[in-house]
Amino acid sequence: MTLSTPLYIDNHLLVVQKPAGMLIQKDSTGDESLLDAARSYLKIKFAKPGNVYLGMVHRLDRPASGVVVFARTSKAAGRLSDQFRRRAVKKTYWALVKGKPPKQGNLKNWIRRDGVHSFITSEKDGKMAELSYHRLHSEEDTSLMEIDLGTGRHHQIRVQLAHIGFPIIGDFRYGSKVKFPNRTVALHARSISVMHPVRSEAMTFVAPLESSWPDAVVALQSEWNETGH
Repeated sequence: MTLSTPLYIDNHLLVVQKPAGMLIQKDSTGDESLLDAARSYLKIKFAKPGNVYLGMVHRLDRPASGVVVFARTSKAAGRLSDQFRRRAVKKTYWALVKGKPPKQGNLKNWIRRDGVHSFITSEKDGKMAELSYHRLHSEEDTSLMEIDLGTGRHHQIRVQLAHIGFPIIGDFRYGSKVKFPNRTVALHARSISVMHPVRSEAMTFVAPLESSWPDAVVALQSEWNETGH
């Protein structure tokens, strides 16, 4: 797969949009990954003869889409990774769920990972997971949620929304009964805010929704952009 035009690029960062269904890093399936596609893009764009360094500092589930930040130098990778460890990075997601949740709320649960699944568990067995959400739009029995992550646990958003009775559309692993196109889930990493690893400048990167999302939701993006969502 050829990488689409980056959302941002300089000597230290490469910010791209991950398509839903694409691995972020190669696994046992052997399927192409976003990391490999990004390295190939840089190799061709800058005519690099040897291996291309690209540091992965965060992850995004395979069936989800959205913004991903890579580091182009080891120094940038170390500084960005430190921001993630200190929870100094702001990550905002959009999700389509079945039903109509409260207008807003905060969720705190203990989550335990077991292989490819995660579960709500007790304090002694899990790690604290926190998020806040705001319902942006509802139509019939479907709602668009905006989620701000306080922590970054495995499958956190998917598990916590399912736990309160509002599974993400397409997420059969966590209770959805409704299909989403191409066996993906209606979860999108909408934006990420970091400090530039060299210039110490606050930067926010926003990824548009894919065309597989409902037309009514895609059409409202410009309105949400103007109101700061």
